[in-house]
Amino acid sequence: MVVLSKIYTKTGDRGETGLGDGTRVSKADLRIAAYGTVDELNAVLGLARRALSRPAAATILAIQHDLFDVGADLCIPHTTASRRPRLRVTPRYAQRLERAIDALTARLTPLNSFVLPGGAAAACWLHLARTVCRRAEREAVALNRREPMNPEVIIYLNRLSDLLFVMARAANRMGRRDVLW
Repeated sequence: MVVLSKIYTKTGDRGETGLGDGTRVSKADLRIAAYGTVDELNAVLGLARRALSRPAAATILAIQHDLFDVGADLCIPHTTASRRPRLRVTPRYAQRLERAIDALTARLTPLNSFVLPGGAAAACWLHLARTVCRRAEREAVALNRREPMNPEVIIYLNRLSDLLFVMARAANRMGRRDVLW
């Protein structure tokens, strides 16, 4: 871990930032947008976690740790050659989310309508997190069209938005308090 004596470095004062491999890029780069939105998602999940009960809050905390891994994966170009292993998202990340989705879905009221974001405060925060997650996914897809990246990142973000939707329904008394369209 790098310990800085000051929070500011002045290295970004001209609109550039450093990637994990040392490459300098514009702060408007697709890669920066993608992992910046992942960071934003993590912040929204921090708010959601405060409104959730213990088991759901623990799930969100684990996801917040995953999102730091997603950001670490995104901040180093997939083509970067290195002698040291790089942190990369693997299929097990999405598999954990799928197990959580399946467990919650089995207990939810079946849907016959679209669900509007609303209901309990925790559900509202989770719906907001879901929409930020979808934006992160779109930005990762755009990045992937420009240059190769780890496809597991896109899969993880796609699964995560599904889990956040299911968790929002669970926060609305297992779907009984969903706001239907």
